[in-house]
Amino acid sequence: MKKFLTYLFSLFLLVWAAGASVRAQGIDSKAFYQIVSVNGLALDNQQSINNNSNIFLAPSNPKSEAQAWMFVKVEADTYVIINPLGEKALDNGNQQKDGTRVIQWSAELGNRNQQWKLTKVGENTYTFRSLASGLNLGYPDAGPVGEPLYQLQPDAAKDGQRFTLQKMDIQVNVELLKTSSTNDWENEKIFAVNKEPGRATFVPFSSVGELKADPSYRKQWIAPQSSRYRSLNGNWKFNWVKQPSERPVNFYKTNYDVSQWDEIPVPSNWEMYGYGTPIYTNVTYPHRNNPPFIQGYRGKTSGIEPNPVGSYRREFTIPADWKGDEIFIHFDGVYSAMYLWINGKKVGYSQGANNDAEFNITAYVKPGKNTVAAEVYRWSDGSYLEDQDMFRLSGIHRDVYLVATPKLRLRDFYLTSAFEGDNLEKATFNAVADIHNYSSKRSGEALLKVTLLDAAEKPVATMQGKVAAMDKNGETAVKLSAPVNRPELWSAEIPNLYTAILELQDASGKTLEVAQAQFGFRKIEIKNRRVYINNQQVFFKGANRHDIDPRHGKAVPVDMMIKDIVLFKQNNLNTIRTSHYPNDAKMYALFDYYGLYVMDEADIECHGNMSISNMPSWEDAFVDRMVRMVERDKNHPSVIFWSMGNESGGGQNFKATYKAAKELDDRPVHYEGNNNIADMDSRMYPAIESMRDQDMQDRDKPYFLCEYAHAMGNAIGNLDEYWDYIENKSQRMIGGCIWDWVDQGINKFGELPGRYYFGGGFGDSPNDFNFCCNGIVTPDRQVTPKLLEVKKVYQYIKFKPDDLKAGKITIENHYDFLDLNHFGLRWELLKDGKVVRSGKMDMPDAAPDSKVQVTLPYAADIQPGAEYFVTVSAVLKQPEIWANAGHVMADEQFAVQAFRDVAPVDTKALPELKMTEQNDQVQFVATGFTATFNKESGLLISLRYMGEEMFYRYNGFAFNGFRAIDNDRMSVRLLELKCISFAAELSPDKKEGKVATRLLAKVGGVTVPYQVDYRLYADGTIDVDATFKADDHFNLPRLSLQASLNPALEQVEWYGRGPQENYWDRKNAAYFGIYKNTVTGMEESYVRSQSMGNRDDIRWVKLTNKANFGLKITSKDHLNFTALHFTDIDLWMTVYGHDLNRVRRAEVILNLDCIQRGLGNASCGPRQRPHYLIEKNKDYSYKFRIEPVK
Repeated sequence: MKKFLTYLFSLFLLVWAAGASVRAQGIDSKAFYQIVSVNGLALDNQQSINNNSNIFLAPSNPKSEAQAWMFVKVEADTYVIINPLGEKALDNGNQQKDGTRVIQWSAELGNRNQQWKLTKVGENTYTFRSLASGLNLGYPDAGPVGEPLYQLQPDAAKDGQRFTLQKMDIQVNVELLKTSSTNDWENEKIFAVNKEPGRATFVPFSSVGELKADPSYRKQWIAPQSSRYRSLNGNWKFNWVKQPSERPVNFYKTNYDVSQWDEIPVPSNWEMYGYGTPIYTNVTYPHRNNPPFIQGYRGKTSGIEPNPVGSYRREFTIPADWKGDEIFIHFDGVYSAMYLWINGKKVGYSQGANNDAEFNITAYVKPGKNTVAAEVYRWSDGSYLEDQDMFRLSGIHRDVYLVATPKLRLRDFYLTSAFEGDNLEKATFNAVADIHNYSSKRSGEALLKVTLLDAAEKPVATMQGKVAAMDKNGETAVKLSAPVNRPELWSAEIPNLYTAILELQDASGKTLEVAQAQFGFRKIEIKNRRVYINNQQVFFKGANRHDIDPRHGKAVPVDMMIKDIVLFKQNNLNTIRTSHYPNDAKMYALFDYYGLYVMDEADIECHGNMSISNMPSWEDAFVDRMVRMVERDKNHPSVIFWSMGNESGGGQNFKATYKAAKELDDRPVHYEGNNNIADMDSRMYPAIESMRDQDMQDRDKPYFLCEYAHAMGNAIGNLDEYWDYIENKSQRMIGGCIWDWVDQGINKFGELPGRYYFGGGFGDSPNDFNFCCNGIVTPDRQVTPKLLEVKKVYQYIKFKPDDLKAGKITIENHYDFLDLNHFGLRWELLKDGKVVRSGKMDMPDAAPDSKVQVTLPYAADIQPGAEYFVTVSAVLKQPEIWANAGHVMADEQFAVQAFRDVAPVDTKALPELKMTEQNDQVQFVATGFTATFNKESGLLISLRYMGEEMFYRYNGFAFNGFRAIDNDRMSVRLLELKCISFAAELSPDKKEGKVATRLLAKVGGVTVPYQVDYRLYADGTIDVDATFKADDHFNLPRLSLQASLNPALEQVEWYGRGPQENYWDRKNAAYFGIYKNTVTGMEESYVRSQSMGNRDDIRWVKLTNKANFGLKITSKDHLNFTALHFTDIDLWMTVYGHDLNRVRRAEVILNLDCIQRGLGNASCGPRQRPHYLIEKNKDYSYKFRIEPVK
C-alpha cells in the first residue's frame, strides 16, 4: 500500500512540472478518466491486479475503480495509461500483429509497449495508437459487453477505434490484498482429495432381470430402483453462515446436536430458500479479483457475506445385503467447494461445481444408520474458473446417491462404433471396460459379457471376454469388438438407440454386476471444411442453454429439462451448447433419446481474469475439469463436440486441456478463445459482413458461431440474413447457437412464482442488471414471438413459388436424413384475410437435399378486386415422442394477388358538413359525428361517433419518436411539441373539411418537422396524410402518431401480420390474416419491461367496445400499430414486467407508425442492419383512414 501511494505521488510530481502543457491538451494527468466506446461501454480491467489480464468493454460505471484510468504524459500527445488498483498500465503485450489483444502489465513509463499516442477526432474523443506497434486500440465488430480490446489496423473512421474520455469524480481506495493462505479452497493446486477418477454415468444392478424391470431401463433420466442404489436426495439438516470463521466447525461429529437446525432440500441452491444473496454478474467476479484468494469487496455483497458456508447433515441406512460390498457416495454437482465426512471421519474434498464427485466410503460406513456431513463453500479458487454469465448460486444443486458394488467392479466403460470408410452398412461395435479389484486379496478370473439390443430387444451383437486375475487395487481393461450389419444410425432427426448391457460374472458364472448404456451408431467427420454426420453435411441450428429454473435455480427438475428439449424439437432447433459447463447427467440421456446434437462444454470460464489460462499452476485444474466431463459423457451419441470452456483467453493451459481430451476421445474440440488450438474456428456476435469475411479466410477448419443473435428483451432481428448466408453462400460455415435459450429470471423466496428478478433485484452488488435475460423463451418457458421466428428461420422444409396463380409451389427438403413422406401438407387460401379454401394432401416422396413441385387446387378461386394469400404447412404425419401428429414443422405464406388500393370517399350521397370556430378550437359536425381540433397545438383532440368519445382526455394523435428496448440503448428524453401553422376550411360544396397542420417535435437534441393533413367527411370518415422529415441529426427509433383512446375500446381486430407481435426485421413467422384479441391480450412477457406488441404491414385495425362499436383505421400504404394500456415510457420506467399492473392505464394507448426501425441485436452485438434503420435526410410519409364501426 505504501509503495503504491509513493508511486502515485511520484507520478503526480512528474506531471506537475508539465501541468500547463497537459492542461492545454485537455487531459488532466491528476485526474481519473473513463475510456468510453461509441456504444457507451467503458474499458474495464475487472478489478484484476494480475499482469497479462485482458481489458474488456463493460457497462459504464463512473464509480468503478476498475474503469478508472490515469493518463501520465511521457511526450507530446503520448501517455502511459494506468489503472490504480494494481499499478497496471495498458500494454500491447509486445505484439506487432493486427488482432492481438491488449493487456495490462506493471506500469513502466519508459516501456514503449505501454506508450499510446492520442489523436483527437472529436470532442474529448481520441484514437489510441501504440508507439511500439503502430496499431490502434479498438474492437473489431459491434463491441458487445465483455468484448476484449485489441490492436487493430488504424482507421479513425471506424467507431470501434474512437474513444471518449470522461472525467471521474472518484476516490480510489486500494485495499490490502491477500498474498498467502493455508486453505484448500484458496489453493489452485488442490481441487480433489480422495476423489475417485471420472467415469461414465451408470448405476449398477444385481442382475439383467433387475435391470430390465427397472423404470430407468432405456430411460436413464428416471431415478433407478436398483437394489445397489440409494438416493440421498431429500431434506438435510442445514446451517448457513456468511463467512468461514462463523461456521460450526465440529458439526460433522456424530455427537454434535443439529436437531434445532433448519432443513433444506437436496438438490437445491440455498439462496433460493432465503439463505444469502443471489448475485448476477457477467464478467466481474463477485469477490476480489486476486486469484486464488477469496476476499470480499468493501461495499459489495461479498463485503457483507465474504464467503458463505453451508453445513449439511443427514442420516442414511446401509442395507444389510450391502455387507461386503464397496460403497460409494456420488455428488452430481456442488457449488463451489465441499469437504465430506462420514460418521465423523473426514473423507475428502472436491471442487468443480458441475463435474460429478465420487468417493469410496467403504472404510467409513457401518451397518445400519450412518451420518453424512458436507461443508460447502460458496467461493473457492475454483470460482475463478466458474465466472460464467449467470446468477451465482450455491449449494448441493444436483443429485446425491449411494451405490454398492462387488469387490470386483465394473468401474467404467467406453462404447464406440467404427465404419469401413463411407460404407455405413457395415459397422463395428467396440467396448472397452475397466474392471477394478477393490479387494485386499488377489481376485479370481472373471468374465465380461456385452450384449447390444435393438429397439425391439433383439440382440444384434454379443461379446464376451475374460478378465484376468488381479492383485489388490489392480485394474485391467477388457477390449471387445463385434461386427454389426446395417445398423440403424443415430442422428438428431432419427435418434435410433440400442441398449448395451454389460454383465460381469465370476468364474462360476455368478453375476457380480450389471450396467446399461444407450448407444447410437453414428459417424462424425470433418472434411471439406464442414462437419459431416453419417456422411451428410449438417448445419447446426442451435441455442446456448444455461441450467436455470425460476423456482429452483440451478437445481433444474427433470420435467423442466424435458420441457426445454421438447421445445427445441418442436421449434426446429437441433443443437444445444451446454453453456458454459456440463449439464446434469440426466440431460444427456434425454438428448440421446429425443435427438439433439450437443456441444458439451467444460466448466472453465475465467472471463474476469483471462491471464489465469496462462498460469502454469492452474493447468491441472483446467485439465481435470475437461477430463471429468469427457469421462462422464463419452458414451452419449448426442455429444458431437467437446468444448474446452468459454471466454478464458488463449493461454498455454488450453494446449494441455486439448491434448488430454484428445487422448480420451477423438470427437472435434471447440474453443472460441483460441481457434488455432481447436479443431474448428469459432466467433461470437459478428456482424454479417464480418462473418462473411471470416468465412472467406483461407483456413482449413469449419467455422461456427458459438454465440450470435443476442436475444435480450425484444430482439432477434434479421436472423434470416445470417442463415441465408450460412446455408446458401458460405464456404465453411456449419451453423451457430443463439445466445441464449431462456431468460435467467428467478423468483424471490416467499414470493409468488410469476415474479422474475434479475441482477440488482436482490440487492446484489456488483451486478449486471438484466443482462441475464437474453432468452428466446421466458423463465417459465412460454413460447414467444422470438421463438416462432427462430422456428421459421431454422425450418428444414423450404417452400418456393413457381406459378402462384396456378397453384404451383416447389418444396425443398433440407433435412439430412428424413424423407418428406414423414410429413403431410396443408394449405389455406385467404381472400382479404379470410380463409376461403383449404385442403390437405400427402407430401410427395422427396429424399434429403431434393425437391418436388406440387399444384394446389385453388386457381379457380382467384377473383379480381381482392387480395389473396396462400399459406402452406408441413405437419407431422405421425406422433413423435416430442409432438402430436399434425404439429407444424414448416410453413410459408405467399402473396398470390396484390393488396388493392383504398377507394376514395364518394361524397355524392353524403350530407353537408358544418365547421365552427370558437376561441382556440375548430369543430366539424355532422349527424352522429363530431371532430374537434385545437388550433394552438394543431392536434385533433376529440372524435365523437354517435355521441361516444373515441379519445381519452383530449389526447388525439400526436408525435411519438420513443421506443425502449434493450437493443436501442436509448434514454427517456423530454418531448416538446410546437404547432407552426394551422389552417382549416370547408370545400365549396361543404361535403369535405380540410385541416392542414405544420408541427415541430423536439426530442433531446433531435428536431423533427412534420405535417399532418386531414380530410373529413360527414359520414365520420377522416383521411389522414402525414409526412416526417428526418434531418442529418436524426437518431430516433420510430416515426409515429400516438393517441389515447376510450378505455371501453378493449376489443382489437386487425388484418395484417400476426397473430404474434412482429417487427420490420422479425416478421418471417407472422403471416397475413384477420386476428382478434383484447388490448390486454396484446401484451408480451418481458422480464425487463420494454416496448412490445407491434404488428406490421397492417391493412386495417378495429378497436371496439363489447357492443362492437368503435373505430376502424385503414392503411393506404404501410402501417404498423400497437394498442396497449401503457406508453413506451411507462414500460421502460417500470423496469420489471411483473410490476406492470401497478402502472396499467385504463385508456388504450394507440400508436400508428409510419416507420419503426428494426430490432437488431445490439444489446450484445451488431446494431440494426442499415436497411432496417430510418435514414437521415429523408422524408417519410404515410396515409390512413379513420372511420366509425357501428
